[in-house]
Amino acid sequence: MTEPMIIRARVSAPVKEVSNALTDPGSMRVWLAEHVEMEAPDRFGFWGRTTPEGDAPHQRLLHADERTLRFSWLLDGEETTVELVLEEDGDDRTIVTLSQTHFDFEDVITGKSIRGVLQTYWGQVLTILAEHLEGREPTPMQDFTSPEMRVEVSIDASPSRVFESLTSSEEVTKWFGYPIEIEPFVGGRFAMGGFESNPDPAKVLDLEPGRRLSVDWGAPGVGTWELEGSEGKTRLTMVQSGFDAERPPVAAWGGFLSGLAELRRYHEIADWRPVIMA
Repeated sequence: MTEPMIIRARVSAPVKEVSNALTDPGSMRVWLAEHVEMEAPDRFGFWGRTTPEGDAPHQRLLHADERTLRFSWLLDGEETTVELVLEEDGDDRTIVTLSQTHFDFEDVITGKSIRGVLQTYWGQVLTILAEHLEGREPTPMQDFTSPEMRVEVSIDASPSRVFESLTSSEEVTKWFGYPIEIEPFVGGRFAMGGFESNPDPAKVLDLEPGRRLSVDWGAPGVGTWELEGSEGKTRLTMVQSGFDAERPPVAAWGGFLSGLAELRRYHEIADWRPVIMA
């Protein structure tokens, strides 16, 4: 069933700074898209490799003020409406509430419409908005023009510590923001939602403590995390392979990437709290 999608994000910056980031073209090219046009009220659009159907700008500005940005976005032949609303959360924090119409969760499962990627797409975008306002290097965004997913990030923690946070059920649940249970051995279960709620869990294919973890997700393919340490930091490479090239699991990829951004923050921010709110 088509229904509005709603995501709430916690950003460590005052409303005024967040509002400026939502409408300043330079900032928008960091957290939103490769290419941006923003000259209210007449010109507004964003496009590029990291935007769904990003061959050209398909947006039209509907409203912008100090606390609200609303625009239409033509996606898969449907004119959807996106709205971002800001509210104060103390003196130096802001809650961003994003909604978008014409979202159907069945499209996430079937891949029938590009609109199925919207939930994980906006999860990435809002997390990178938070990183930008924290003064951090943004996590790479999903490339919708590529049939492959391979991304590298540097994490300010040792490989053993990062590996522990990838294989501990308690820690993965914490930074990913969703219940996950893991049996950390080859052949063990990797259950999104937990063992009792997931009758068909993924399977651990390869596990080398501090260096490598591979998980067979079934149709979405095999996810592999490779870790390499240097001077107390970890270079983490994430690769997805073994999927149907005609139907790459782009919605799942977006989830992995927004999770990767939160994993970095989890290790590097002393008073860490997740960006995306339950």
